[in-house]
Amino acid sequence: MRWKRGHTGGIEDRRAQGGTGGFGMGGLGSGGGILVVVILVIALQFLGGGGSGSIGTGLEGLAGGAGQPAHSVDLTNDGDMVEFMGYVLDDANDLWADTFDRAGQAYTPTRLVLFTGSTMSGCGQASSATGPFYCPADQKVYVDLEFFEELKRRFGAPGDFAQAYVLAHEVGHHVQTLTGIEAQVRQVQQQDPGQANALSVKMELQADCLAGVWAQAVFEQGDLEAGDIDEALGAASAVGDDRIQASAGGRVNPETWTHGSAEQRSQWFNTGYRTGDPAACDTFGG
Repeated sequence: MRWKRGHTGGIEDRRAQGGTGGFGMGGLGSGGGILVVVILVIALQFLGGGGSGSIGTGLEGLAGGAGQPAHSVDLTNDGDMVEFMGYVLDDANDLWADTFDRAGQAYTPTRLVLFTGSTMSGCGQASSATGPFYCPADQKVYVDLEFFEELKRRFGAPGDFAQAYVLAHEVGHHVQTLTGIEAQVRQVQQQDPGQANALSVKMELQADCLAGVWAQAVFEQGDLEAGDIDEALGAASAVGDDRIQASAGGRVNPETWTHGSAEQRSQWFNTGYRTGDPAACDTFGG
């Protein structure tokens, strides 16, 4: 992915200090009832129907931002990784701000908290064992950068766009919060605990799809490089619940899934990428 430096203003770095919407490692997991489906359709049509043309319109100015192209730098370098995360965060926030604006609504950017080991979020104490997660209570994304090394070594999903996909997925949870989808799903989960896992899967798959919508915008900006989408699809598959259960030596049990299978996660990311339209991300409709 082609990217530029100088985009760390949205980052809160707590690494020296030693929720919901988890990416798929357990812990603070985020995500049908009729209520959910109605709210979902309204929210996604509101996002998808704000104007003509592609979702990526309005992002072209970002390519002229400060700094020099940095897409070939070593992302195992700590400083480069922080810069890259800041760029992806700003790029995703800009996409959704433009999308909301064209629908006549205000968008509040999410922020990224970097931490090591554990930290306190608006959703309570969290550790790196949860993996990246989004907390709707404070509307922030939390990431321990060591996760990306684990993504590469343990799950076999290397590459800068694999990392970008993870962050875009969490920003997708932020969109769900701002549109009211997250709150409605939580309400139905409380009313019908037996459907809690199934609804969580639908929430997570929708965040994957919204990450794909952002990937389409990156493509339209001309910033995708060869192999980027394969990296994202590889990461989506690698953290499917079935893959994680199988790698842990346990029984693959769909009833316990909270994020979706490898096939489902890659399929919904690809849906968002192919269409570039959040209205296509109706994971609750089936």
